[in-house]
Parts: sequence; C-alpha cells; structure tokens
Amino acid sequence: MISVEEALARALALAAPLPVERVALGEARGRVMPSPALATRDQPPFDASAMDGYALIGDPPAGATFPVLGEAAAGHGYEGALRPGEAVRIFTGAPVPEGATRVVLQEDVTAEGGTIRLNAAATGGTHIRPRGQDFRTGDSLSPRRLRPNDLALLAAMNIPEVTVTRRPSVALIATGDELVMPGEVPRPDQIVASNSFALKALVEAEGAEARLLPIARDTEDELRTVLDLASDADLIVTIGGASVGDHDLVGKVAAGMGLERAFYKIAMRPGKPLMAGRLRGVPMLGLPGNPVSSIVCAHLFLLPMLRAMLGLPPAPAPLLRAELAVALPANPTRAHYMRARLTRQDGLPRIEPFSSQDSALLRLLAEADALLVRPVDDGPRTVGDLVDYISLNS
Repeated sequence: MISVEEALARALALAAPLPVERVALGEARGRVMPSPALATRDQPPFDASAMDGYALIGDPPAGATFPVLGEAAAGHGYEGALRPGEAVRIFTGAPVPEGATRVVLQEDVTAEGGTIRLNAAATGGTHIRPRGQDFRTGDSLSPRRLRPNDLALLAAMNIPEVTVTRRPSVALIATGDELVMPGEVPRPDQIVASNSFALKALVEAEGAEARLLPIARDTEDELRTVLDLASDADLIVTIGGASVGDHDLVGKVAAGMGLERAFYKIAMRPGKPLMAGRLRGVPMLGLPGNPVSSIVCAHLFLLPMLRAMLGLPPAPAPLLRAELAVALPANPTRAHYMRARLTRQDGLPRIEPFSSQDSALLRLLAEADALLVRPVDDGPRTVGDLVDYISLNS
C-alpha cells in the first residue's frame, strides 16, 4: 500500500490539462480560464465624477459664484473646456470637463437661475475618479475559475469572449451483478446503484461532463464492452470490482486491454482498494464499490484530477481547520477520513465525527458536513484541538 499523498501525486500525473476553446462571456460562469485576460481599455476610460454636483476649477471660498455653462451626464459629456470662474452641472459617472479640477456637491451650493453660489469653501476631496483608477489597458485578470464577479470585470475590460479549458468528459461505469438502476425492481440479492449519481453530481459541479454508461455485469466480455464505450472519454471512472475477489474483474480486464497501472491500494480508510492508471492513453480511476468509500475517494482523487485537467494548479482537496468537539484515540497506520458534523461555538467552527464510521452507511454521509482528516500515526486528540477537515458543502 502507498500513502494518500503518493497516490494523489501519481493520479495527478495522469491528468494533463485539456485543450482550450473560446466561449461567449455570458456562457463563461464556472469555466476555468487557464491564462490571464488582458484589459483592452482603461476603467474608468476618462476622469469621471463621483457625485452629482458642479465641476469647476481650483479651491474657491464660500460665497463664490459661478455661471453654469452647460451639463455633463453619463454618456453625454460636456464638449467645451472649462475656465476659472466657470462651472458645469455634472452627474455621477459623467466625464469631467476639460480643465475642471473638482466637483462640488449639489447640496453644498445654492442654484439661482444660471448661476451657483458656494455655501461653504471647496475643500477636501475632489470627488473625481481618475482615468484608470480601477484598471489600465493591459492590466490582467489572473487564471481562475470564473465567478459572477469575474464576469463583470471581464465585461468592463471589454472582453466579449473568454479562452477557457474544454470541459472534461468523464465516463462513469458501475460494475456488478448485484446492481440495478433506481426505479427497477431488484431481486432479493440485489441493491440499487447509488454511487454513480453522487459521482455524476460531483463531476458536473466541478465543471466536467459526466456520462453514465450501462452497468457492467460480472463477466469479462461485458466489462470489456462497456470499457470500449468509454474509449473517447477524457477520464474513465469505474465503480467497484477493483479488489481481488473472484468477481472483481476491473483490474484483470483493464490489464488485458493494456492498462498501465499507476498504483493499487492505498493506506487509507475508507477506500483502500483504489486503482489508477492509463488505459489506451486515457486516464482511468478505479473507485471502490462501497458507497461511502467511493464518494470519499472521489473528493480526494477524482475532483483534484478534474481540476488539473481543467488547467488549475495540481493540488489536494483544500484543508480547513476547526476545533475538535470530542476526544479521539490515536489513529494508527492508515489515514482516516471520518464523516463529521460542523457546528459553531463562540463564532468558531467545531467538528464532531459521527460515533459510527461504518463505510456502508450512506445516511451518515448525507448528514455529514465534512471529512475529519486523521493522518497516519496521529496521536490522541483532546477537546479543543485544532484539526484539519475537508468540506463536503462546496
């Protein structure tokens, strides 16, 4: 068995970034932009008024009067140049007239016909947003997964299309004679396939496209046929059949089809019988069939592989910190990812693992907010200790 860290490094080595494509800005939410985007204009593109008021020159005293020559509004600038002793009515967002050095607030003046009189001396801020205050032409937005706020910035940069990584196509293959699809009537010795639906949702939430292939029954010919259906995917994910029992055929059949195995078995729980490699040039991840083990391994290995394929930096699942709510005994030779519930006390996050960690209990996984991470050879823990966890809510 190898460590989780070594297994992840080998899995990520299989996951090269995919080619890029151009998409309209309005279709780019959640897509990964692997290269910087460069602004094509300044923002604001001119000195702009930050307030409704009057544009003028200098720092005139209280009682000073000015003739109002015209008006500047957003989208309709004043075309002339301003000279000392003159003013232009101006509104928020409008270009500041040539020559003006400040905007006085409309509530600080008295307007009488075509003239204004200052009620107080014009001091303090100029209420002008200088050209390029937000960003300049050539400034960049760094590579990232695009959020709604990022789209607003790209639009302001006058970027109508974005270069993003193509969505990975992920083929999901559940295996086993014991499985039927939801809605079917199982025999007394069968169960309903559940893992595929959680994995499909995780894959799609990460920005990939999931394909649920037919359940592969426990014959070499059928498994080989279904694996052939996945040959055009960017990533093949099998569920179950990766152990060494008489009916666990994934490793044997895949090897016969040319699998270049990267690893098999990891020092972790749940999820020891995990396999990865490359099948006919396509990365392949063999998840355990146990429901909880399968989904936990997806958070630890499948999602980081997809992020790497999308062009994000290769990295493990993000770790967060919380105070431990209960004492825990030492953890021995396998890393343990414990289903846990998050609460808050005095504004601080606290984490409490469920008393049962039976890896067949999906209900507890559905109630869990997090996976409490117990490293190999982690000593006893007491209440209040800071521990690492992986969020299940993102």
